[in-house]
Amino acid sequence: MSSSSDDHDTAANDKLRHPAPDVIDQRQQQIDPAGTHRADVNPPSAAGMKQPGGAGGGGLAQSRRGDAPSYPRPPFPEQTQPLPGSFAAMEPRPDHGETSWHGSGRLQRRVALITGGDSGIGRAVAIAYAREGADVAISYLSETEDAKDTERLILECGQQCLLLPGDISDPAHCRAIVADVVEEFGRIDILVNNAAHQQTFDAIDEITDSEWQRTFAVNIHAMFYLAKAAVPHMKKGGSIINTASINSDQPSPALLAYAATKGAIQNFTMGLAQMLADQEIRVNCVAPGPVWTPLIPGSFDGEKVSQFGANYPMQRPAQPVELASAYVMLAEPMSSYVSGATIAVTGGKPMI
Repeated sequence: MSSSSDDHDTAANDKLRHPAPDVIDQRQQQIDPAGTHRADVNPPSAAGMKQPGGAGGGGLAQSRRGDAPSYPRPPFPEQTQPLPGSFAAMEPRPDHGETSWHGSGRLQRRVALITGGDSGIGRAVAIAYAREGADVAISYLSETEDAKDTERLILECGQQCLLLPGDISDPAHCRAIVADVVEEFGRIDILVNNAAHQQTFDAIDEITDSEWQRTFAVNIHAMFYLAKAAVPHMKKGGSIINTASINSDQPSPALLAYAATKGAIQNFTMGLAQMLADQEIRVNCVAPGPVWTPLIPGSFDGEKVSQFGANYPMQRPAQPVELASAYVMLAEPMSSYVSGATIAVTGGKPMI
């Protein structure tokens, strides 16, 4: 199922290319003038890259490292696009950390599989993981252009990337992509179940049986298939991170099917964390509030898109990169006692 054109190496070469976490490998570490370690040996150039900006908020402020960036606020230009959508067509363009995420080696020698890693939160997590020293496999539906661009950024870090196109609503495909990752890298240290499907409806009789079933198949059934397939290849210290939503706690009626799956994800996470505790494999979830991703113009009408995030305390949606730190924290070895948790990234809106 892999779209990678590289031939598989022999087992001996795999050990050289993909050393186990206990093998010292400092190939990605670089000392900067301040004395800190950075994983982004070849950080992408900002030249020619369209930065977040647009109506209501302007572009991302390129301030000194460590300063808080200034992100766009609504109103945004009215816009729609067909699902699954592309970040390249959004205005303002989302910030996934292309020029703003600087790694420090927190995930050295790890192997991560990220679903929905071509755009949105998944792309931001993929970039962050690579700059923290991890090799990354990206599962995506059909957005090859977005996936290739994410791959480019990962390779520029000196890390390896495996692209895995296909539909995770198919149990066989879920098992196949796990097998592809294990064949390529020898193991899985981090599984990020992030891909999601959503549509809005004003009344329950508008939701077809097939739409309801697809939402559950992509959002929660695939999570089970992937975790079941991956766990046998995860060692002590492995981490599974599931993307839930504020809708798991405060469901929007217009997102009835989607919100129901997000509630199930949170419950699944807590149960699986207990089931895998004796193997010291941690399971957590991140519950985002409004995030500026292709799902938004793909799911809502132009008027709602223009005001997206305005009703939250920070009066704007999150940029995908603002979620990445939660996923890095949950994946890194120093979070070894964090399991069964939900990290709410909601811009100040409370979650129970």
